[in-house]
Order: sequence, then C-alpha cells, then structure tokens
Amino acid sequence: MSKIEVHFQRVRTNGVELSVARAGEGPVVLLLHGFPENWTSWRRQIPALVAAGYSVWAPDLRGYNLSDKPPGRDAYHLRHLTADIAGIVRATGQPRANIVGHDWGGLVAWTFAGQYPDLLSTLTILNAPHAKLYEREVLRLRQLFKGWYIALFQLPWLPERLLSFNNFALMRWMFRSSARPGTFSEDDLEAYVAPFRQPYALTAALNYYRANFRSGAARMAKDALSKAPTLVIWGERDPALSIHLLDGLEQVAANVEVKRLPDAGHWVQNEAPNEVNAMLVSFLQKARL
Repeated sequence: MSKIEVHFQRVRTNGVELSVARAGEGPVVLLLHGFPENWTSWRRQIPALVAAGYSVWAPDLRGYNLSDKPPGRDAYHLRHLTADIAGIVRATGQPRANIVGHDWGGLVAWTFAGQYPDLLSTLTILNAPHAKLYEREVLRLRQLFKGWYIALFQLPWLPERLLSFNNFALMRWMFRSSARPGTFSEDDLEAYVAPFRQPYALTAALNYYRANFRSGAARMAKDALSKAPTLVIWGERDPALSIHLLDGLEQVAANVEVKRLPDAGHWVQNEAPNEVNAMLVSFLQKARL
C-alpha cells in the first residue's frame, strides 16, 4: 500500500466492538472483506479511494482479526452482521455510505441493501453472489462442484483442523492458487493467517457458513433487493463461483452495472487492483453527479 496514513479505531456497534481502519476525508466508502481475510484485503484500494476524495472505513468484521469474537454460531447470523454495518455507518457521522463488499462481505452488503436502504448511497459487489441467484444455481452441476466446501464447513471441528493443519497450509494454498500467480507475497499470506492463531478465531469465521445456510438467514438474504446504484465486478476465473451467478442480476438490483474481468479470479481486488480501482472510482464519481 502506498504511503497513506491509516488510523485505527474501535467502533461499538450491536453489542460488539469492531476494529476499523480509516483513511482520507470525504464521502464514506465502507469496505467489507470476505473469508478468510481482514481489512488488509483492501490495501490496494485504500490509496486510490483516498486520492479520489473519499473517507475509507475498512472494518475487521465480527470474528476476524482485531474485532470481537462473540461465542456461539447464532452470533454470526446475517441479522447481526448487517446490524454491525449499520452501526458503523452511523458512527461515521454521515447519513449514508457507499458499501463495497467482497466474498462474505459481499453477501453482507447485498443483505444490508435490503435491510437498511436508507443508510446506503451505492452498492458495489466483488465476486459475491446474491442469495436468490445462488439458490437457483447451487444444485446445477456448473456450481454444485464449485461449492463443495460449504457442506464441509457445516461440520463441527473438522474444518478447523483441516484449515489450521501444518501452519495453515490449506489456507495459504487458497491464496497461492490465485488466477494471477504471485498476487500474494509471503507477508500478505501471514497477514491473513496470523489472526487465526487467536483462540476461537477460525471457528468464528466458519460460523458465517454455519449460521446462514438455514431458513431464517437464507430467506433474509434471498429477499434483499438493492434500490441503490449497484456495481458488480466479477473475476471470471473464480474457482468457487460460476459466472452464471451474474444471470438475472436485474431481478435483485434495479439499477445494476456489471464489469467482468476475464483474467482475474476470486481475489479480484488483489489480482487486478488497477482495473478494480478504476471501475470503482468511476462508478462512485458518476453516482455523485
């Protein structure tokens, strides 16, 4: 990350304290990371957004890195995850925010758009399906085999053992298998892996999967609609998510624009940072007019 001064603060929201990385001044852009990441997932976007005149807030979501890790599976239900984000938006002192989400952060962002539309200026999604479209695709072969890990993550204790085995070798392999080899340095990998050495951290992250593939949370996510200007950026070489999850986006976002990156994969904001930054800043600037 270029020389941008990043400050950290604790934000009390919805019964937990979340660590938030902050930089810049201007309209708020709130960056929501995915699994198994933390705020550093956005280190290549923060300087570009600050330079474009935005105030960037990049939290560690509940359960991750320096944020609180409440016990119990239900503490990671989408109603809590979206309420956390609502609390951060209110803490900014601005009436609404531009929400950007990748992977699990994207699913939270999609759901937030339906639950808290009055707090949302724009919505940007990076390689995260809308739950309604995922439900349509999940039993089709083109997606079924890509999403095998979700069933595995429902099991108790075994996923924790597999992911942490041999100094988190499997987790490191997930990043090293990037569509653009060399995207992540060893320091990058350690920044992702090290927080999971904390007690309960890996279980907390896996509880996102365990708490939200059930009727209540799934219905909340499937019913969420975005009325705000919406940008979807998609790395087409995603090993876990079919590009067919883009079909029908107009059903869930009335004002949606899709940008595809054929040579990038799941870690799109890190694999293609210049392209993503240009798309994101252009979208945000256009929405301000």
